[in-house]
Amino acid sequence: MSNQRLPLLINVGFFQNLPIGSYRDIHFDYPTLELPPDLNLTDFSATVHISRTPQGLLFEGKAAATTPLECVRCLDPYDQKLDTDFSEVYAYRTRNFTESGLFVPEDGNIDLGPVVREYLMLALPIKPLCRPDCQGLCIVCGENLNLASCEHQARISLE
Repeated sequence: MSNQRLPLLINVGFFQNLPIGSYRDIHFDYPTLELPPDLNLTDFSATVHISRTPQGLLFEGKAAATTPLECVRCLDPYDQKLDTDFSEVYAYRTRNFTESGLFVPEDGNIDLGPVVREYLMLALPIKPLCRPDCQGLCIVCGENLNLASCEHQARISLE
């Protein structure tokens, strides 16, 4: 069903001969997964429900993973959990319109990697924080205030 280079590749060619309303559920689990060009994930898990429609195939799915990020306050690396839901229609013919412009290729193989990557990228926080109460760095000496206090913080709080 999948390979090392395209781990989210699905062969859906058999759907074309199935009646409208037919469906399949596919589950993916990977301890590590790279979605090119720049999304490295761990503990990746996804479930995709594929339904045959008059226009093509409806993909409805949920994906969850963890990715390494850097806190914007303290600059420490941490693991960010990501969760997303997605829904896309892949049309059978180019004359069938889909909002996303996705079509079922002639060979019947659909790589969900780019779609899943896009939705997971949208789930990334704009300002990643290692924890909600992160104290950040001292503006004078750069000390990580989550780990220790510095002499500057005592003076700043007195002023």
